[in-house]
Amino acid sequence: MLIFRYLVVETLKSQVAVFMLLMAIFITQKFVRVLAEASNGEIPAGLVLGFLALSTPVLASLVLPLSLFLGIMLAHGRLYVDSEMAVMRACGISEWYITRVMMVLAVSMSVVTALLTLWLAPLAVESEYQLEDELGAKSGLTSLIAGRFQQTANQEAVMFVHDIDNGEQGLRKVFLAQRGEGETDHNVRIVYAATGGVIASPDGAEKLVLNQGKQYEGKLGQQDYSVVEFDEYQIQIAEQQTQKQRRKLTAYATQDLINDPSIEAISELHWRIAIPLSLPFLVLIAVPLSAADPRQGRFGKMFPALMLYLGYFLLLMAGRKALEDGNIPPQLGLWWVHAVLFFIGSVLILKGRPLGVKLRARIKGDVRV
Repeated sequence: MLIFRYLVVETLKSQVAVFMLLMAIFITQKFVRVLAEASNGEIPAGLVLGFLALSTPVLASLVLPLSLFLGIMLAHGRLYVDSEMAVMRACGISEWYITRVMMVLAVSMSVVTALLTLWLAPLAVESEYQLEDELGAKSGLTSLIAGRFQQTANQEAVMFVHDIDNGEQGLRKVFLAQRGEGETDHNVRIVYAATGGVIASPDGAEKLVLNQGKQYEGKLGQQDYSVVEFDEYQIQIAEQQTQKQRRKLTAYATQDLINDPSIEAISELHWRIAIPLSLPFLVLIAVPLSAADPRQGRFGKMFPALMLYLGYFLLLMAGRKALEDGNIPPQLGLWWVHAVLFFIGSVLILKGRPLGVKLRARIKGDVRV
């Protein structure tokens, strides 16, 4: 039991460190993208952290298998370099025992990953879609930023708003500029109003309503501009949406995927199952490949191990695509990819076992005959 706890604790230390590092990298990348959308006025600045939090379960479900794989490679590589594994072998601790210990850890991590992929990640994606729909249904005031020139959603005008509040006339000191259509049309229309607001219709179209202002219209390079004072001025700034945003299958609840007979739903379900199921199979290749000679260093076999890991997940994604295209029977799914890794892991594990030695000797004897 002491050796069991020691191996688990050492592996967990490395796994947690790798997990936190990878999550920090991916969350930072996501934060930059969301912040760019907020800077462009596509989402309110106050919801940046909300969108970031909703993407965390999806990222965590993808990082957990890699963190366990690298955690085993780093922790066990250190034990080999420090000759601790040699001492364990001398005391009767076999590689198969270490593999079984790591299997217990992998199964525990698989349960956590399954909760993420089968329940929490789809719920987070669906919540993100609902939040986007809610923002789209609200007034266009949520996408406007005071003190900044912004192009309207239909790309037909440029706006500048001095101040924004939450009242009926939410816009203060509004500047609007429009040019004529086409390169040869030099007509220019400038509108300035004291107050204004945005009206959103159920079909997604938005109109800018300005009050108490002036419109200046003329041609570039000429001074004979016409000036018109108005009490109310309306202009469409977002076109009607032809259809609602289609939900991706990643946002569907797992129970809905089970009840859906379509090939796309079956492919998504197999993918969600494949991620937590990959952890025990990754242990089969991580434990034997972590065996390093002290002269090689703890990173001696890191490159081939990462190539195997990358090949495994590329094969999973290729299998998912083939399943969606109907090139693979739904009954086969992605199970064949796991079978390939199981075969490779079994060969690596049996290589140092008595059974593996006997099999290799028998194969060599048959070849010589």
